[in-house]
Amino acid sequence: MEETRILTERDVSLQRLSSVQPLSYEAYCLKGGYVGLSKAMDTLGPSGVRDAVKAAGLRGRGGAGFPTWKKWDMVMQQGEKKRYLCCNAAEDEPGTFKDRYLLRTNPQQLIEGVLIAAFTVGADEAYLFINCRYTEELAFMAEALRVSKTAGHWGLGSASGVVLKVCESPGSYVAGEETALLEVIEGREAKPRQKPPYYPTMHGLYGKPTVVNNAESLSNVPFIVREGAEAFQSFGSPSSPGTMIFTLTGDVNRPGLYERPLGTSLRTLISDCGGGIKDGLVLKAVFPGGPSVPVVPASKADLVLDFDTLKAAGTGLGTGAVIVMSEESCMVQVAIQYARFFANESCGQCPPCSLGTVHLSEILEKIEAGDGRESDITHLEQSCEMVKGRGQCFLLTGAAIAVESILSHFRHEFEAHVTAGGCPLIAQPVH
Repeated sequence: MEETRILTERDVSLQRLSSVQPLSYEAYCLKGGYVGLSKAMDTLGPSGVRDAVKAAGLRGRGGAGFPTWKKWDMVMQQGEKKRYLCCNAAEDEPGTFKDRYLLRTNPQQLIEGVLIAAFTVGADEAYLFINCRYTEELAFMAEALRVSKTAGHWGLGSASGVVLKVCESPGSYVAGEETALLEVIEGREAKPRQKPPYYPTMHGLYGKPTVVNNAESLSNVPFIVREGAEAFQSFGSPSSPGTMIFTLTGDVNRPGLYERPLGTSLRTLISDCGGGIKDGLVLKAVFPGGPSVPVVPASKADLVLDFDTLKAAGTGLGTGAVIVMSEESCMVQVAIQYARFFANESCGQCPPCSLGTVHLSEILEKIEAGDGRESDITHLEQSCEMVKGRGQCFLLTGAAIAVESILSHFRHEFEAHVTAGGCPLIAQPVH
């Protein structure tokens, strides 16, 4: 394995992603597979594994960057004997395919990570929550589970004693929210629970303490336990150790999935991995972590991709979905595209969300159609500020952040639409 990698053996273009075949159980074991699980159970014990993950500095790869060990420790401190672990591989945000890649390339690695985590927090049941659209990946996982169970790694009577189950996500964005995920597993619609009191670590699946970790977070665990915290910290930056799988899309020559150490700059990812901006055009803007984190202009392309640096710059790492826009991109159209996405993905549970996301879309469409006025730009700005923080999940806030950040950096494009009576750029309309 290359010295810059923990999770994957190679990068893959988006075009070739569907042709990737999973590493076999035998090949995974030859590379040290399931050594970490044995070490966890036979040598370290639950507290030892937690401490190793703490020392490694692993932070959640699902968006927030919360220290993984802290979430585990919260459940470990609960008095309830019955506990659950859920692996979240429901990704359904534009430009994000890292979970799909992990499910395709090495399902055994994810299974081992789930088993180590379940052992650590005292969960005897664990769920793999996988996007229903990933039909081939679901088949790969089913076969990987069959083989690993036959090998004695999980199931009743196995050394771990953990029972693994697969639950298909309905394929909606909101289903990836950790409490909506629990609702689906319990047989209900994907609608987020109110927090508080329903923090999963205290009152999760079936009312029991539950850890919900992202698939990429859990896939890192076998390496940490097997190789040690120092080996993990040899990758990445001091505050954000390890690597991350970045989904690079948009106006680049080589869109694909690239595992790189955290601390890699946006510019390096775009030029070295993506082959630069397509057609020799100039970079205009980048979403460094998907549309639910603020966009950054080209002038900030030297920002490094780690949790704290991006937070200090007013944006975020999100899911590692790096979406690139060239000088020919109309940022009003980009705002419309993402506002429509969030409006379509609202579950309808919270009126501020179902109404607010549609309202943002309508204002943007009015401006794009050439019917906008300066007052509409001001109204858009005010609406974004008004809706942030409302609703039971992050969806409405994410929509507001996407639109507000585009408006903040590219207000002149909105004003140009008003002045010109429509889009002044030669670009394809958003449908």
